[in-house]
Amino acid sequence: MTQVVSEQLRRSMEALSIFGTWASDPKLFERLQRPETCDFAFGNPHDLAAPEYVDAIARAARPTGPAHYAYTQNDPVAAEAIASGLRERFGISFEHEDVYLTNGNFTGLSLLLRALTDPGDEVVFVSPPWFFYESLIVGGGLTPVRVFADRATFDLDLRAIADAIGPRTRAIIVNSPNNPTGRIYPPATLEALGGILTDASERHGHPIWLLSDEAYNRILFDGRTFPTPVAYYPRSFMVYTYAKTQLAPGSRLGYIAVPPTLPEREELRSPLLVAQITSGWGFPISILQRAIPDLEGFAFDLATLQRRRDVLVAALREQGYELVDPEGTFYILVRSPLEDDIAFCDLLNAHDVYVLPGSMFEMPGWFRISVTASDDMVERGIPGFAKAIAQAGAAAGATSRG
Repeated sequence: MTQVVSEQLRRSMEALSIFGTWASDPKLFERLQRPETCDFAFGNPHDLAAPEYVDAIARAARPTGPAHYAYTQNDPVAAEAIASGLRERFGISFEHEDVYLTNGNFTGLSLLLRALTDPGDEVVFVSPPWFFYESLIVGGGLTPVRVFADRATFDLDLRAIADAIGPRTRAIIVNSPNNPTGRIYPPATLEALGGILTDASERHGHPIWLLSDEAYNRILFDGRTFPTPVAYYPRSFMVYTYAKTQLAPGSRLGYIAVPPTLPEREELRSPLLVAQITSGWGFPISILQRAIPDLEGFAFDLATLQRRRDVLVAALREQGYELVDPEGTFYILVRSPLEDDIAFCDLLNAHDVYVLPGSMFEMPGWFRISVTASDDMVERGIPGFAKAIAQAGAAAGATSRG
């Protein structure tokens, strides 16, 4: 049979495997659109966009001159707003020349892999992962190397990371706060990771880059602060998207920020710009770029997300579920009462409750809840969780008696 798609794309499709099949099922999306459905599956918004967000986009859309809708690369006003915000938040002297605007973290990670690696290089990522890491790595002609997080604490397994780094390793992707666990990696872990990467870079004679996926670095619960990994290792890149903080995943807007500690940052300015251009114009549209000075300080009401988290955590624990208290992100990781998490999710579906099965993100026997569901969905969904765990218990009891 004639091969229709490239081998590289075929490998990316294989990397998506079960998630790609599950998430692209048209019947699933039909069910998610029903008014009775309680959608905890994805991080989509289920409330109207905040007026402040809409007003910022509307202001940015009003033309200020003939060049308002011209080709826009890294708008310096937007880049300076970002650099200024990062300096204030983290005390790191970011410069606007080292901010590269992107269509969210998809584009940011893809650009960095394109610019910093060669085909056949290895890229380490941590499991449970964001389900697109492996496909992005494979799509760049690279070899993914999976390292499992500590399953007791969900912190980084530093020994496993050190053992996974070899002569072909060129980068590691670290996601904190972590999707799906909600874990914020503490300073001691990040400092130790920085030491491992420094030693390995010297040993192998080339830099090992740290790609810090910080999509949720402003979604922090219980008054926590966020230690950015880029503060603990000089050859780091911060990758950020506004989509999570502002609950606007359809407005693809983000950036790569290179810290002043990175020795090659001036040398990389031109290659990163070329990577943005040759990736298919990886810049955000001009309207979104012009909105950044207003959007930089805006975030969805964090108290609302935390309240939903608290309500669901308390209710699920009372019902008998085992779960992980998220420190950040807007997800809750819950152990399935049945070993077969997909079968248990089917029980939930029967009560109009939809979650993301753990098998979709390398955590069979678990599932993930998104607290971007509306307050109404939370209220209606809690009885569905109770009925499903009762059914699972009854089925387990019948099996043991049989």
